[in-house]
Amino acid sequence: MQIILLEKVVNLGQLGDVVKVRDGFARNFLIPTGKARRATPSAIQEFENRRAELEKVQSERLAAARALGDRLAGTSVRIVQKAGVDGRLFGSVTNFDIAESLKKQGFEVEKQMVRMPAGPLKSVGEYSVEVAPHSDVVVEITVSVVGETA
Repeated sequence: MQIILLEKVVNLGQLGDVVKVRDGFARNFLIPTGKARRATPSAIQEFENRRAELEKVQSERLAAARALGDRLAGTSVRIVQKAGVDGRLFGSVTNFDIAESLKKQGFEVEKQMVRMPAGPLKSVGEYSVEVAPHSDVVVEITVSVVGETA
């Protein structure tokens, strides 16, 4: 399916690019979330008429994400979980737990913004985790997992 991107999408393209994607990806994700529109001649014409407005909105989002990234840089989060004697957690620390801890500290962070390439944290210790408020803004924070004995 041919679509026109209404914002930058990672590994797909920039604002205004006309790209071909699989039908399910377009129908189930890109179009419902407002990231793209079916590339019909009328939609392309309407996009060209609104291009300046969409670019302005995109630059405002990027500026807000950079401001959040500057505030987040170097932040440390402390999470207390039940752990065994050997330091392994009963359960794990996920991106949801980290996002909730950051919200308690006053940051507007969604769980999708927290990137954990190695998966959930399953033992006590300090970890470096990436937070991406925008696809162009990625900052590292420190997560300290502290064990609480049962």
